[in-house]
Amino acid sequence: MATLTLDPVDELIGAEAKSEFDVAKIVEEGLPTERLSLLKAHGMTFTEVSEIVISPRTLKHRKARGERLSDEETDRMVRLARILSLANSVFGNPEKALKWLRTESDHMGGRRPLSMLRTDAGGRVVENRLRQIDEGMFA
Repeated sequence: MATLTLDPVDELIGAEAKSEFDVAKIVEEGLPTERLSLLKAHGMTFTEVSEIVISPRTLKHRKARGERLSDEETDRMVRLARILSLANSVFGNPEKALKWLRTESDHMGGRRPLSMLRTDAGGRVVENRLRQIDEGMFA
């Protein structure tokens, strides 16, 4: 069974988190906008990151002012990193994981799993589906 460890998430957000408390602190403090490039380096497109984490216009303003991502934006980035890490673990490789995340699913009302990650509730649906797949529940 795939388990979510903090190490792959650390790599995707560029911050070390030894516990869930550390993750909460990272979210509250916000991550530098440059960390978004780590998601892109792991196969996410600019459009996908924009749809889930931060709009291009807001990102441009944050960069111009030297600001960090807000706690809400950082939370979405961490959610995306967790799901991407879990999908990689479940499917065994990044290409299969990204394909699944980008493909419409009947289990999600015809939506793409990636499109569900903007909210915590949607992220839980995607995480639960990944866990079901990992346990052999395909129907």
